[in-house]
Amino acid sequence: MNQEKHHISSYTSHVIVLFALLALTAASVAVTQLEMGNFNIIVAMILAGIKATIVLSWFMHLRFDNKIYAIFTAAVFVLFLLVLFVTFFDYSYR
Repeated sequence: MNQEKHHISSYTSHVIVLFALLALTAASVAVTQLEMGNFNIIVAMILAGIKATIVLSWFMHLRFDNKIYAIFTAAVFVLFLLVLFVTFFDYSYR
């Protein structure tokens, strides 16, 4: 038999996540209005990473699943950040 536990999120948590994502989206739009040079891209990518983490943990239920899935997801994020770092490093020294 299947002995898995299923988690059902409450409406309150979804509303909180909605407002958090809306606030981070507004912050992303506000960053584009500021003139910070190369830091605009860095701040925008950090905000996008935070939003992706929220979506992964709440809507894909990584927060409530086995920890091995979170470890694999974190490993993919680290690999992505490494590729992004190498790309920006190459772009900035051309």
